[in-house]
Amino acid sequence: MRLPAARGPITAELFARLGGSPDRIGPLPDCPPGAVLDDDLQLALFACYELHYQGFDGVDDRWEWEPSLLRARAVLESRFEDALAQAVPRPQPVAPEHVRRALTALTVADEGPPMAQFLQRTAELEQFREFAVHRSIYQLKEGDPHTWAIPRLQGGPKAALVEIQADEYGGGRRERMHSELFRTTLRGLGLDDSYGAYLGRVPGITLAISNAMSLFGLHRRLRGALVGHLAALEMTSSLPNRRYAAGLRRLGGDDAAARFYDEHVQADAVHEQVAANDLCGGFAAAFPSLVNDILYGAACALTLERLWAEQVMDRWQCGASSLLEPDLADLVAGQ
Repeated sequence: MRLPAARGPITAELFARLGGSPDRIGPLPDCPPGAVLDDDLQLALFACYELHYQGFDGVDDRWEWEPSLLRARAVLESRFEDALAQAVPRPQPVAPEHVRRALTALTVADEGPPMAQFLQRTAELEQFREFAVHRSIYQLKEGDPHTWAIPRLQGGPKAALVEIQADEYGGGRRERMHSELFRTTLRGLGLDDSYGAYLGRVPGITLAISNAMSLFGLHRRLRGALVGHLAALEMTSSLPNRRYAAGLRRLGGDDAAARFYDEHVQADAVHEQVAANDLCGGFAAAFPSLVNDILYGAACALTLERLWAEQVMDRWQCGASSLLEPDLADLVAGQ
């Protein structure tokens, strides 16, 4: 994966520096309000975080721990955290023993746009392709952001997270890794299955979904938000994935292409219980002062998903593409 084109003054300055040898980098340009949706800030933050994952071709790996870049990233993170705080009100505090009930209330109350129903019943093939392009940003690294929490947990919560993540990584079998299953889905849709292939095509809100996971995962102080975020994903996964599978088959996808979604229907029904009870319940009992962080992380996951779906659905309802470069012809691999 190479650095994509810059989207504003922040990424223009950042990418210009990352193309050279690691050296002191000064403050980056400021960003306007509304950082949750800001393309420039979200791409810059994503690029900073990606240095801790697979990195970029042509970018020196030593940038990962360059102190001046970490200071610049901290400013971007602060803007993002402030924007999240404005977009996601903190849930009401609850006692540790009630955290499962509170998580259930959050996920049941969140209705969001009918994205899954639309993809199941109405979407055209080009729209399902766009959906997969958006999802590829996270799902080709699925599991990795939440795995940062493993060394930060102990006892039962740690064991619970390892149980969930073991399934994400296919129980040690490459062909069963969820990221590999999604690559098969991309190929079945005629799309490029290489890591980060569509980074330059997706808007800021798509990047914000991944950035929130990395923000929570890379900061120990936010480990409560990270486990709550994971629980919200697991608790709202099974039914939508059943609908995605049905929609893909309706559009001519075969069982191999739909297997990623089929797998989540089964696995996440189990993960829901492990995440809510053993992971979050155990963590809340061990760290009562962080219970509200668990619920906040869950609320962030639900809110960002809703904002993303609203933006994508609004574009589709106007007859437009949800991607930054709308020509779908060159999305198809080999064209």
